[in-house]
Amino acid sequence: MAADTAQAPQKTAKVSFGTLSMMVVGSMVGAGVFSLPARFGEATGIWGALIAWGIAGAGMLMLAFVFQSLAVRKPKLDAGVYAYAKAGFGQYIGFFSAFGYWASACVGNVLYWVLIMSTIGAVAAPLGHGDTLLAVLLSSVGLWLFFFLIRRGVKEATAINRIVTVAKLVPILVFIVLAVVFLKPAVFVDNLAGAPHLGSLYHQVTGTMLVTVFVFLGVEGASVYSRHARRREDVGRATVLGFLGVLAVFASVTIVSYGILPLDQIAHLRQPSMAGVLEEAVGTWGKVFVSVGLIISVLGAYLAWTLMAAEVLFVAAKDDDMPRFLGRANAADVPTASLLMTTILSQIVLVVTLFSENAFDFVLDLTSALTLIPFLLVAGYAVRIAVTGDGYDAARTGLRRDLIIGSLATIYTAFLLYAAGVKFILVSLIIYAPASVLFAMARREQGRRVFSPAELVVLAVSVAGAVVGVVALALGWISI
Repeated sequence: MAADTAQAPQKTAKVSFGTLSMMVVGSMVGAGVFSLPARFGEATGIWGALIAWGIAGAGMLMLAFVFQSLAVRKPKLDAGVYAYAKAGFGQYIGFFSAFGYWASACVGNVLYWVLIMSTIGAVAAPLGHGDTLLAVLLSSVGLWLFFFLIRRGVKEATAINRIVTVAKLVPILVFIVLAVVFLKPAVFVDNLAGAPHLGSLYHQVTGTMLVTVFVFLGVEGASVYSRHARRREDVGRATVLGFLGVLAVFASVTIVSYGILPLDQIAHLRQPSMAGVLEEAVGTWGKVFVSVGLIISVLGAYLAWTLMAAEVLFVAAKDDDMPRFLGRANAADVPTASLLMTTILSQIVLVVTLFSENAFDFVLDLTSALTLIPFLLVAGYAVRIAVTGDGYDAARTGLRRDLIIGSLATIYTAFLLYAAGVKFILVSLIIYAPASVLFAMARREQGRRVFSPAELVVLAVSVAGAVVGVVALALGWISI
């Protein structure tokens, strides 16, 4: 194993446009797509689903364009989600963005293990829905095996991700084709409007927003990994290409499922619900087929997310916004200290799932909520540089387009925060607020004042929100 080094310069591994595209697809196509039928069935019918995907697709496309534009306008900013927030709103806000994005990846990784164990639990009862003691123990073994795999090197890990990405798309595409072939027109028509108890169409659509955020997490994958791109323009191209392909897949999986089972049955399917839909269409082999595809898909997405999470902490530490120990990397260009911290937090959250009422839904929604603030800051930064003209040529080529796109992305992410609701905002602050200890450590290492007056205001707001969240949990006002 290569020895760690904190100071010696390392040669940065470079990856191609194809690999960057696979990173985006591999990051997005994971656990989320296999849970879509039941999550949408719980919230809405076909009309609501079409509207939800239209809003989510347009909003996330604006974010994809924002990442594409910023990769060109600000080519020196690596690990985009974090770096853009820092450049636009200061070091402390940038720190929050880095931590929030990193924490969401860690929580998302836990969801992957929960879903794998839930899938196997359909035939192995002791694993339950992925949240039993045995399931947590087996998930922990897998978590640490991946830690040692990724330590071997970035090139090896991305090569594996490229292969897995191709392999996992096959069962998803087969599902779509078979669902179309076995679609029942009468069932499809009955599911158009959704059930009366689901409420208004607006309520139905907002009820799907967090799951659409979750399945699109990873759209920023190429941007986060930008320091490894052979050509800077590949970052934006890979982001948009990967997004459009994945959007088509996600929407198709959702809509065709409405033609196989009545709405109330879809809503009560065991996760992964895609397996239950295909079982109804073609029999038991369909369930097995989807379950195997899910395990391959989830392991591939887990690899990509872990790489991105470690990269964000590593770059933040190199910029003196995280403690120096997180900036250590080995000779294979792997940020080992950040990778270890990522694995440790995932392990902690994995244990917490033992005490959750519904581990799958809660972890999925929390992952989405944690990511919303970093995404909002990125969109806000795009608006800011368009208003000031920073990064544009004298003729300000493309400025008006970028301003419109950035504004739409900002409105969309702000709407998502509203749709998430108070519960997930408070729980997110419980995670965000203690992270300021890391920021204070970094400032003390540099011999600087820990918080400026403006930063103290942000700290006070985050701590107050965390306190309210803890009280709300303790009194039962909200639950996990």
